[in-house]
Amino acid sequence: MPRPSKGARLWLQPDELSGDGSIRKRSVWVIRDGARKVSTGCAPGDRAGAEQALARFITAKHQAPRLRGRHPSEILIADVLTIYVTDVGPQVARYSELKQRVAQLAEWWQLRKLIDVNGRSCRDYVAWRIKQPVRSAKPEKTGNPARLVSPAAARRELEDLRAAINHHRKEGLCSEVVEVVLPAKPLPRERWLTRSEAARLLWAAWRYREIQKGVPTDRRSRRHVARFILVALYTGTRSAAICGAALAPEPGRGWIDLDSGVFFRRAIGVRETNKRQTPVRLPTRLVAHIRRWQESGASRRSVVEWNGEAVTSVKKSFGRAVADAGLGPEVTPHILRHTCATWLMQAGVDLWDAASFLGMTVQQLEATYGHHHPDFQSAAAEALGGQNGDRNNGNKTRRPASNVTQLSAFAKASG
Repeated sequence: MPRPSKGARLWLQPDELSGDGSIRKRSVWVIRDGARKVSTGCAPGDRAGAEQALARFITAKHQAPRLRGRHPSEILIADVLTIYVTDVGPQVARYSELKQRVAQLAEWWQLRKLIDVNGRSCRDYVAWRIKQPVRSAKPEKTGNPARLVSPAAARRELEDLRAAINHHRKEGLCSEVVEVVLPAKPLPRERWLTRSEAARLLWAAWRYREIQKGVPTDRRSRRHVARFILVALYTGTRSAAICGAALAPEPGRGWIDLDSGVFFRRAIGVRETNKRQTPVRLPTRLVAHIRRWQESGASRRSVVEWNGEAVTSVKKSFGRAVADAGLGPEVTPHILRHTCATWLMQAGVDLWDAASFLGMTVQQLEATYGHHHPDFQSAAAEALGGQNGDRNNGNKTRRPASNVTQLSAFAKASG
């Protein structure tokens, strides 16, 4: 009896050697679909490109049926994912990232049916994913072990699966509700930078000189990272919005109006999402910095540029600056947003103003950063630390000091 097909999947085809041992054909990612093999043209280090090719292959190969009211036992998850990418994908802000996540989901779920989605299968998926290397891992170049997918990333992919299943049901294509069981949310990050740490990081990026053949050169190849850091610290904006910011209105991009001093973080023509990319007023000092960058040619069309072109990501160069500053690997670009929020709270800024500035709700701000505010529980603390004795207004007799008052006196006596 023939074995069931594993479906379309990625496979790293090894180098092909000649008779003398030399490499005749280099290793490449290929798509295996039964007996069929299709080259993606992507080298071993380009897993992300290979995943995009796999997503295109699956979409082109298969036209998902749109029969109404079917039972979950009749519906392939591959069909559900295909319909979601086709219907909803073009409307999301980061379509390419969605396709990569769907490719990861398809690799594990595509031969399963909706009836197979339950708590156990979702946990099995997470257990499988966290053993996979991240797309950007290049151990053959760095010599370091590949970093593995985090539980948070696996959870994010399951959120896409949930969205796809919900969309499929709302289209009337499934007769029953199918629940995706998500793992617990990771604990919120508590790391933020002190002023001295932020200064060290900024100087590590600004002063860096590229080294060629062991000799420092005059090439300052991380100054764009320093500019990114300043904008992030002064506005608390997410890294993608900073990297995508233009200096004049452009379709599909956010932009900074230096005349009014406002950063319109949401890209023109893009719908509002849960990221709440609201406009933010720039501090006067940051406006002056950006004007100087523009006048010097460091920032022509975009706020953060490298060799005259907009930067799509600072992740790698930021990580190197972090190492040079003597900070730990937990310091990521997103930590700068946490830092800005923490500094605003420490400065005693009104919660409503700070939440509007950061583009989050007051509830989110208070729950995550409220304990940094100087007024945090101050009224309660003062009430417990007061010196007034207890009174009973209905009975003019003064009562003995309460436990709270005795506690206050003890605190004073013990220094």
